[in-house]
Amino acid sequence: MVAPPDNDVLWARALHFQHADGSPALGGVSLHVQEGEIVAVSGPRGSGKTTLLRCLSGLLRPLRGEVWFNSVPVHTMGPLARERLRRDRFAWIDPAPLLVPELNAWENAALPLMLRGTSRRRAKVAAMEWLERLDIGDRARKRPHELVQAERQRVSIARALAPTPTVLFADEPSAPLHRADRGHVLRTLTTAARSHGITVILATHDAETAAVADRTVSLLDGRRVTTVHLPPVTESEGRAACSLSV
Repeated sequence: MVAPPDNDVLWARALHFQHADGSPALGGVSLHVQEGEIVAVSGPRGSGKTTLLRCLSGLLRPLRGEVWFNSVPVHTMGPLARERLRRDRFAWIDPAPLLVPELNAWENAALPLMLRGTSRRRAKVAAMEWLERLDIGDRARKRPHELVQAERQRVSIARALAPTPTVLFADEPSAPLHRADRGHVLRTLTTAARSHGITVILATHDAETAAVADRTVSLLDGRRVTTVHLPPVTESEGRAACSLSV
């Protein structure tokens, strides 16, 4: 077992994972991500994007392969150590907003900070900052059932950004948003990541969403694929091809 390069904040080698029914989800995926980089994991539904993010974040233990965070092997950690890692260094955005129904919007956004031991006052200030930046500050005292789905998703994004995680895993973060809202939310997310040095792993099947990333990793049927861009055909080559086909 060889540790990854020091400049890779997240590094995975030959990840394999199977679903409960035995069908393959990942088939030897390797990936490296540098600090502060925004990487999009793209592919159609069922290609393994969510499974890859869950293995990288320690939510799932791969069947085979290695996952390293800042040169520490995540794949050998026990459940409690992986839970602490997710609480203290990682953040997650689901495609569907999962909020605590008993808490209002700012309390939901501040929850990760308070779980880390931050005072309620300081946690509220941080939470309100992000709710304002996501244009939902006026809904801060509303509970989830009083918000529409797009508003709940903005609260989820604020909750992920408020503690300034080292790595943010975003699984289709703009899926519940109307097209007009997606651009603003994605710009806020990427601007925050770059200004705070947050590394982002973004899973999406949408080409416009993937375009905000520094680079894209494509998956198909649980494996990485590479798109080959052929050079344009010159006029003389085109004529020769036509003469051969006659």
